[in-house]
Amino acid sequence: MRLIIGSVAETERQSNNAETASGGGPLPGLLRPPIVFLAAILSGVGLNRVWPVPFVPSTLTLLGAFVTLCAVLLFVLSLREFRAAGTSVRGTERSTTIVRTGPYRFSRNPIYLSFILLLLGLSVWLNDLWLLVTLVPAVGFIAAVVIPREERFLERNFHDQYSSYKATVRRWL
Repeated sequence: MRLIIGSVAETERQSNNAETASGGGPLPGLLRPPIVFLAAILSGVGLNRVWPVPFVPSTLTLLGAFVTLCAVLLFVLSLREFRAAGTSVRGTERSTTIVRTGPYRFSRNPIYLSFILLLLGLSVWLNDLWLLVTLVPAVGFIAAVVIPREERFLERNFHDQYSSYKATVRRWL
């Protein structure tokens, strides 16, 4: 029994390595989306400490706090739907199903949308233009590299189910 489990685990590991090398499945190393957005936040805050560039009137800071709160709520709701569906949200683990409930009824990428809203909200709340500047390459990377990679994986592993979902739900909003 142990030998069979070991060989199945090794086969899955080899399959995941092949997927990663061929452009689908989990993202290796530091290319994970939370790290990309965290780097954007840290860069924006760091740049603001060196060279502050305010861009909104102080009366709008509450709007930034509200958008930040909405981003956190969207993230929590999205995470809850993944857990309810019994699949992992972690980029290092294989998806087992297409989630179509909750925020996923309106957007195929609500977690990425929550990260974008988080940076937008923080930029207004902290009056930090640099957060907007660092958001641009982060979103560019997610849109050009991460999402196409994930979509190839989903099309390959959930062809009909994902094609139907993709046809009815927008990528962002």
